[in-house]
Amino acid sequence: MNDELAIDVRGMTKRFGNRTVVNHIDLQVHTGEICGFLGPNGSGKTTFIRMLCGLLRAEAGSGTVLGYDVITESDAIKLRAGYMTQKFSFYEDLSIFENLDFVARMYSIEDRREAVAESVERLGLGERKDQLAGELSGGWKQRLALAACMIHRPKLLLLDEPTAGVDPQARRDFWEQIHQLAGQGLTFLIATHYMDEAERCHRLAFILNGNLLAQGTVAEILEQTHLTTWSVSGSKLLELAEQLRGQPGTQQAVAFGNTLHVSGDDSDALERIIAPFRTEHYEWRRIDAGLEDVFIHLMERSKERESS
Repeated sequence: MNDELAIDVRGMTKRFGNRTVVNHIDLQVHTGEICGFLGPNGSGKTTFIRMLCGLLRAEAGSGTVLGYDVITESDAIKLRAGYMTQKFSFYEDLSIFENLDFVARMYSIEDRREAVAESVERLGLGERKDQLAGELSGGWKQRLALAACMIHRPKLLLLDEPTAGVDPQARRDFWEQIHQLAGQGLTFLIATHYMDEAERCHRLAFILNGNLLAQGTVAEILEQTHLTTWSVSGSKLLELAEQLRGQPGTQQAVAFGNTLHVSGDDSDALERIIAPFRTEHYEWRRIDAGLEDVFIHLMERSKERESS
């Protein structure tokens, strides 16, 4: 990772009719960086990614992607960025090699065979290159999709929910590959809603209803929210959660396994709220807020602002 920006955009906006799907988003991603783009389904992640790679035109905004103007030089960006969609979209009656060869033809790659062989080798697909795509498991389909979006040797990879429907081992293997590629200088913007994947990223950006709520490293985002979190164990936690929710100073009371996480951004106010419940029935322990705590907090705070 270096100081050069692979993505440097400001005020990116997209509307469909009267609905604003992406609302004046600023985002900077350094070369060689893995940036996690977090948000629930329908938050605007896919639309924003498609704007960056030139598949959708912004109503407003400016900046560069790989040094090219994001509005006027989208064709140049398409040739230098790889985009991996949410859905598997290859020919299931063709082999891995044949699918990759087809993609290479689409890009009019001169050294097509060499590029396909390089992509097969890089993603560990050699032993399966003659297997039909329709016979692949979710994890191997994912590898094929990643190999395809790298066939033209891009400098930036835009991955949209790449591990949806993939088993835990395949997800772990995928992220190992991502970090190896980033170490070679590739830049990633990865849309996800998995908190464990977010923690694997160098930097994060949280989006909700088209609005960017926070961005930075995990440590920076945790610090920005000033969130105090208590873990409580005991009996009748669901009843306790109902009693705590909605009280001024309590942003969330959410079940985490056999415990309840109670959080707020005013530690003194939160102390006063939980004081009556410090009984022999419950064990209270102050903990560091996690990304999931912060994500829920940001969403709840955004809803409060919209309703006020």
